Amino acid sequence: MTMIATVAAPCHRRNIGLLAAAQALLLTNGITLVAINGLLGLQLAPDQRLATLPITTYVIGAALAALPAAMFMKRRGRRAGFMLGAGFGITGALLSALAVHAASFWLLCLGTVFAGLYNAFGQQYRFAAVDAAPADWTSKAISLTLAGGIVGGVIGPQLGVLTRDLLPATYLASYLALAAFAALAMLIASRLEFPLPAVRERLAAGRPLMEIARQPAFIVAVLAAACGYATMNLLMTATPLAMDSCGLPFADTAFVLQWHVIGMFAPSFFTGHLIKRFGVLSVLLVGAALLLLCIGIALSGVSLMHFWWALLLLGIGWNFLFVGGTSLLIETCLPEEKAKVQGSNDFIVLGVQGLSSFAAGLFISDGGWATLSLLALPMVALTALASLGLAMGRRRQA
Repeated sequence: MTMIATVAAPCHRRNIGLLAAAQALLLTNGITLVAINGLLGLQLAPDQRLATLPITTYVIGAALAALPAAMFMKRRGRRAGFMLGAGFGITGALLSALAVHAASFWLLCLGTVFAGLYNAFGQQYRFAAVDAAPADWTSKAISLTLAGGIVGGVIGPQLGVLTRDLLPATYLASYLALAAFAALAMLIASRLEFPLPAVRERLAAGRPLMEIARQPAFIVAVLAAACGYATMNLLMTATPLAMDSCGLPFADTAFVLQWHVIGMFAPSFFTGHLIKRFGVLSVLLVGAALLLLCIGIALSGVSLMHFWWALLLLGIGWNFLFVGGTSLLIETCLPEEKAKVQGSNDFIVLGVQGLSSFAAGLFISDGGWATLSLLALPMVALTALASLGLAMGRRRQA
């Protein structure tokens, strides 16, 4: 037993390290797309209200592929799934580059759909980390994998700045760089060492999804992740457009987005410890409180520092809700049920994210930054109440 444990420990650490590196590349892709797609959409769209549609199609592609991606990995394994996802990333980046060259708005939307397929497979990195880790390392494995996003937070915004005018067509070099990064993600995925799922896990169906979904813990887990993503995406998607309308330069936008993504992933180094020390529901409540504070700052002004503080707190609040929601979700299913539970969770979360990104374009054009910020309040309040209700219910049972 000692020899087995000694061999297993480096293996799971190696896999988690590779998954964190793949997460860094995925987030570099995602944050670069957020930084440039809205602005490029504004240039190419036939109607200004469609400016954020290339971001929405990115999320729609991810939502539509979320459940198929999870089921593909259930049957073919994590490594094959992550390599296929990176292939979609390469395709999406090259189609987007072609769209820039041809000045085609609709081709850009098609390219971001393929980029979204890459994101759908990449959303499984955190679940793959749980598969790789010992049972008492679950929250830490999720946190450390997501911590790779810090690199994406630093590189992504700067990539947009450095490559924006590198070639004659604005942003053409940015998409070509993203294709190269997706190719590197494919190489990393090829080095992962996961055994194929057990026969029972691949063939057994487990309980019906609706039975699993009726659990209060499942409802709160999905609600927390969906609220975190919807609020984060609503405000983050509109930030480049809002800052541009306030006369702030693109370099300031990149700076704000950079710190936002650092806020999203830097807490991952200790979120797992906080969950273990104080409980997952306490972390969810703190995450909701941070989002409320973010909305308050967003409503109080539109200077560079208002955007900076709001987006930084938005990132930290998202981290607590997303890591906490993922940890809580894992408690609700058996091994043979995890693919459909994880895929359904991501479908709901990404679907809500798609709606919020499209709403961002409509409301920032018609209602402005303040109206957009107020729109997030009901979701955050509902998440806080649901988490509090589950915490009180568990305390009564204890």
